[in-house]
Amino acid sequence: MNRKISRLLVAVTAAAGLALATTAATASALAAPRSTSANVSSTVAAASTPQVRAGCQAAAPGSMSCLDLIRTDVHGVLADAMRPGATPSGYGPSQIESAYKLPSSTAGSGQTVAIVDAYNDPNAASDLAVYRSQYGLPACTVASGCFKKVSQTGSTTSLPAKNAGWATEESLDIDMVSATCPLCHIILVEATTASNKNLGLAVDEAAKLGANAISNSYGGSDVSDATWGKYYNHPGIAVTASAGDSGYGVSYPASSTYVTGVGGTSLNTSSNSRGWSETAWSGTGSGCGKYNTKTTGQGTVTTSCTHKAVSDVSAVADPNTGVAVYDSTAYSGSVGWQVYGGTSVASPIIASVYALAGSSANDNNNYPYSHTGSLFDVTSGSNGTCTTAKWCKAGVGWDGPTGLGTPDGDGAF
Repeated sequence: MNRKISRLLVAVTAAAGLALATTAATASALAAPRSTSANVSSTVAAASTPQVRAGCQAAAPGSMSCLDLIRTDVHGVLADAMRPGATPSGYGPSQIESAYKLPSSTAGSGQTVAIVDAYNDPNAASDLAVYRSQYGLPACTVASGCFKKVSQTGSTTSLPAKNAGWATEESLDIDMVSATCPLCHIILVEATTASNKNLGLAVDEAAKLGANAISNSYGGSDVSDATWGKYYNHPGIAVTASAGDSGYGVSYPASSTYVTGVGGTSLNTSSNSRGWSETAWSGTGSGCGKYNTKTTGQGTVTTSCTHKAVSDVSAVADPNTGVAVYDSTAYSGSVGWQVYGGTSVASPIIASVYALAGSSANDNNNYPYSHTGSLFDVTSGSNGTCTTAKWCKAGVGWDGPTGLGTPDGDGAF
């Protein structure tokens, strides 16, 4: 086990909250009638500390790693094995819409969210169809023009090699766009490899194809925008990136001046007026970047960082309170309906909220800083130890693990 994965497992083990039920209880939940959000939450939070594995290996020098975490204590269930009326474990579209007070069922028409990942998921379109059918979402197909899968050069036929690990990431990302903005179109851009350059070229291709928002659920070592920032600098397009899954520490491109860095939370139902509560997830990345210019928005809050700080905003990421994902590309023997976490969940959610709000010249990472009244401030939880508390501990106002907070509608985007 490499050091990054070891740190990741320690972070997840330390996560607050309870886990999904044991294997037997989970199997029962998968066969149970469709639940209300409260009942789904009781399924997501039931017994002991979750067991997870990372979707991708640690990033090699000059490359990125995807940032999804897959629950191994929840056995995958193929679509044809689901009993009619059953609900997959993990949060689905209605819970995402409810938790963040989103206009998911009415907004987003005419908007396009691009997902940038590496390698090819050969089952992306068919898995997306299963997910949307399960939750009663309108179909989003290649034939209708709603879904498009291309290489980093825009080809629909000459695609990268298959990689089952990255395929799990791609399934998660397009499912989260579907959950958050079901009326949005989706473009999946597959980089040839996970190198910084190829992923950057894929981001450029997503912008070229007309995306209103671009999500990047991957990260690597903190580096300078002087080298890589040109790929993420697309004025008028909201570009988001996951903050990382290894606890306190900064990764790129979340630390880029041009990107909305997205941290992670633990999300649970509550008896409060919102109906939900959130704390900082112990696995989310955060802190001060070393290289890139602080945004004007961050200049309006106290980050105590000289350069761009992570995060800007946040959304659910804790595998302990994870989301339902459908992936049929065999990876370590687990296929079908599974429960995922990681800041890979949060990035496409936030990109999709930008799309729900509608495209405009204001689509950038400064906008939320002047609209904090449309965010839920997350004020508890931490992701490690640090010399300045706000870099690793949630509190009132901006903090590293959760940024300004999570969406309360789409007004901050």
